[in-house]
Amino acid sequence: MTEHHWWQRGVIYQIYPRSFQDSNDDGIGDLPGIVSRLDYLDWLGVTALWLSPIYPSPMADFGYDICDHENVDPRFGTLADFDRLVQEAHRRDLKLILDFVPNHTSDQHPWFRESRIPHSPKRDWYIWRDGAPGGGPPNNWLSEFGGPAWTFDEASARYYYHAYLPQQPDLNWRAPQVQHVMHRVMRFWLDRGVDGFRVDAIHMLVEDEQLRDNPLNPAWRRGMSPARALLRRYSADQPETHQLVAGMRRVMDEYEDRVLIGEAYLPIDRLMLYYGESLLGFHLPFNFHLLSTPWNATAIAALVRQYEAALPVGAWPNWVLGNHDRSRLINRVGGIRQARLAALLLLTLRGTPTLYYGEELGMRDVPIAPEQVQDPWEKNVPGLGLGRDPCRTPMQWSSAPRAGFSSGVPWLPVSAESGRVNVEVESQDEASLLALYRKLLRLRHAEPALSVGTYRERGVDRELFIYERRYGPRCLMIALNFGTNAHPLPRSAAALRVLVSSDAARAADGREDGRMNGRVDLVLRGLEGIVALCL
Repeated sequence: MTEHHWWQRGVIYQIYPRSFQDSNDDGIGDLPGIVSRLDYLDWLGVTALWLSPIYPSPMADFGYDICDHENVDPRFGTLADFDRLVQEAHRRDLKLILDFVPNHTSDQHPWFRESRIPHSPKRDWYIWRDGAPGGGPPNNWLSEFGGPAWTFDEASARYYYHAYLPQQPDLNWRAPQVQHVMHRVMRFWLDRGVDGFRVDAIHMLVEDEQLRDNPLNPAWRRGMSPARALLRRYSADQPETHQLVAGMRRVMDEYEDRVLIGEAYLPIDRLMLYYGESLLGFHLPFNFHLLSTPWNATAIAALVRQYEAALPVGAWPNWVLGNHDRSRLINRVGGIRQARLAALLLLTLRGTPTLYYGEELGMRDVPIAPEQVQDPWEKNVPGLGLGRDPCRTPMQWSSAPRAGFSSGVPWLPVSAESGRVNVEVESQDEASLLALYRKLLRLRHAEPALSVGTYRERGVDRELFIYERRYGPRCLMIALNFGTNAHPLPRSAAALRVLVSSDAARAADGREDGRMNGRVDLVLRGLEGIVALCL
């Protein structure tokens, strides 16, 4: 395994800092709180923690509207706290990945304030345009969070572009000065010991220079996000983006063994372009396709087949089943047994997996009353189910009040299930979802076949998905039953020793680690997955 990088062998764990651990009882998670929970992450068995934004911000979009790229928001702590986090993480052999937000800043950023002055040297750092000849915005582009993507600035007598909130004006990456200063920001954090960046909304980085209108989306229907009423033909995923990603990659390559991860919700063929020419783009363009694929064996096997076939030669795959923008995994797949099966799938496919905090516990979306809504997306377009607050609620550490997250009033409500769905309870239960995640993570560390081995599909039918992971002579077979009925494994599975089962009852009755010879069929229970050693 020595020829593989840590980010190929490992598992990434996403932390939403506001919701992980509060150390000063103000109801908001912070960096000292994360430091206090590093032993848990080490015990769990993940390799790297990725932090959503921690930079100074007015919090119009909870940190994705940055007003100082080279500091820490006082809500989260100080630069000294950050340095201690890096030191303590590295002491435990944990890597630290930061969010890098290149597409936009806060409208309170000094750069934007200066840019509002018509003859300022920073005028072209943002995208300023005159209105349309007949009046109104320069074109028909829509904000991702609802409403027009252009706001008229009285002081400048011009419009500025914002792909997201009006408080998040887009940077103009065609300006060499913007590229220079943002590369400087990357080096600032890399010099402090950061092991990589997850780059936010990379497909939104550059827009059509002619500002042509986007075409109507014929598939849009009432009830969908208003932003999807138009196809983003000219406002996203422009060809120039790849040159800019290559520039970021050159900065990363000045440092030893760092990782660059890109967020782009795109079809597989377009996503592959973000690996870059000669693989000099992102190390890992995030693969979100499991988030939207129907939860059945046929569809998931087809996705894996398509994704594996599309990868450029030498490109490293990755898989994601949850994040801070999507409903919790257990809500999407249907229940705890499906969530256990999903854990086994995620941690046995070829490539780097990313876990979202609390998914190892089975945390669910938390209902948010109208007066508790924080998310600007939900406030702008209410009632469409687009709000992200339900999946951002506090981490459930214990059965104590407020789930051990804070002694103050949490910024979002704690789940009513936190008394039984928490680290304290599940760490004492060998049949819990947390125990299953930990078992699978330990197995990934012990078995190169799972972390860096080859992948081969072995069989698919309506309910069964079977594949093989191999490293040298070592062969592991993964069998997943997406149906509720029991299914015998095919005779071609040969002799097996079950190492891990997703079925809590099988784990509880000690039938894991049982040897199955070729003359006796191993029956998969409904919604069960296994990892088995080929004998």
